[in-house]
Amino acid sequence: MSAAVLLDPARLDRPDTTVQHQPFPFMMAHGQLPDDVRDDLERDFPRYTSAGFFPYDPDDCGPSINALIENMTSPAFAQAIGQRLGIDDLGQYPTLVTLCRLLNKRHGTIHTDSRSKVATALIYLNTRWPDTSDGCLRFLHRIDDIDSIAAPELIPLYGEFAVFKRCENSFHGHLPYEGERRVIQVAWLTSEEEKLRKTKRGKFSRAFKKLFGKLDTRFGAGRDRNASHPD
Repeated sequence: MSAAVLLDPARLDRPDTTVQHQPFPFMMAHGQLPDDVRDDLERDFPRYTSAGFFPYDPDDCGPSINALIENMTSPAFAQAIGQRLGIDDLGQYPTLVTLCRLLNKRHGTIHTDSRSKVATALIYLNTRWPDTSDGCLRFLHRIDDIDSIAAPELIPLYGEFAVFKRCENSFHGHLPYEGERRVIQVAWLTSEEEKLRKTKRGKFSRAFKKLFGKLDTRFGAGRDRNASHPD
C-alpha cells in the first residue's frame, strides 16, 4: 500500500482548510483521508486497552496504519506543514509518533505542549462521534478558559487533521470525554535526546496503566472543564 495515497499534502489546499497565525500558528484541514481505506485503518489501529497516548510500535499496528505514519513523518509532509505555519525546514527535526485509542475524563486539560516540541500534528480516525462538544479539539486564546476558542472546534472524525506550532501561548485542549477517540499524533522535537526521553516515559506509562488502569480511570475524573497544566 502506498503511503502517498493515504495522506497527500495537496489535500491541505482544500478551500475549507483553516490556516491562522494568531493567536499562534495553526491549521485545521478536513477530509484528509480517502474513504476507500477507512475500513483498513479501523482494522489496523492498535488494540490498546488503556487510556492515553503511547509510543508508536509498528508491531502493534496493521499495514495501513504503518503506511499512514510513514506518510505523516515524511520530509514532503513536514515541508508542506512548515510552509503553512512559517516553520523553516521542519523536516530537519526528529519525529515522535504516539497513538491514542481511549481517553479518560482527566485528559484534555488546557496546555501549550512542552518546549521540546517544535510542532504537533493530529489525524483523527473515528468513524462516528456523539452529538457533543466533549472531546473536540479547541485552539484557545487563554489557558484558563476552554471557551476562548480561536477557531471552530474540530470534531475528531475520520480524516480531520490539525497541526500547530508550539509557542508560549499555543493553548489547546478539549472538554472532558471518556471513551474511544482514535488519533495519531506526530511531534517534531528539538533533539534526539528529547525523543528518547519521551519514548522511555511513554513506555513506562503504558506498562503502569496495564497494571493500574482502574485507578487511572478514577484519577482526575471530576476535573474542572477549564483545568490546565503547564507545558
